[in-house]
Amino acid sequence: MEDLRITMRMNLGKERYEHTLGVAYTAACLAGLYGVDTTKALRAGLLHDCAKCFDSESILYLCKKYGISISEVERRNPTSLLHSKVGAKYAADEYGEKDDEVLAAIEHHTTGRPDMSMLEKIIFVADYMEPGRDKASNLYEIRKLAFSDIDKALVKILQDTLEYLSSKNKEIDPATKRTLEYYSGQQ
Repeated sequence: MEDLRITMRMNLGKERYEHTLGVAYTAACLAGLYGVDTTKALRAGLLHDCAKCFDSESILYLCKKYGISISEVERRNPTSLLHSKVGAKYAADEYGEKDDEVLAAIEHHTTGRPDMSMLEKIIFVADYMEPGRDKASNLYEIRKLAFSDIDKALVKILQDTLEYLSSKNKEIDPATKRTLEYYSGQQ
């Protein structure tokens, strides 16, 4: 684990690395609470943004290299929407990550997906609420919910994300809407 942390420190910018540590440690805390392997949570947290540093052209190239299908919304917003899909493949290819649960958590940490595993939920939530985050609305409520009912925290994050994107006239990935519909129906 220490080797991975050092490698991520060398490969990510200072701010991205600090965010990554925040996600990893938050994920480990949530994993302990929800009975998930904390080592997997730490690894997924450390690797979740391993492809975030690539520019749009590089991400699109890596999608082609890895055979990742791309929607039109993703093609228009590659860095924000595809870094997680590319990141899962890149984590396996470049960092030797072999655990399918860890790779799935990396792949789905941006939009989520219906019927996520607990580790996937943990990384999704930890990415949104890690201690370095301070600009998102309802963070206090989300942080409180995350440690009492992770599904309710997930729904609140998805609602807030969709509201924010709409208010800024930004494109919304249909996967985010599908995830919210699924988990809203579970409440």
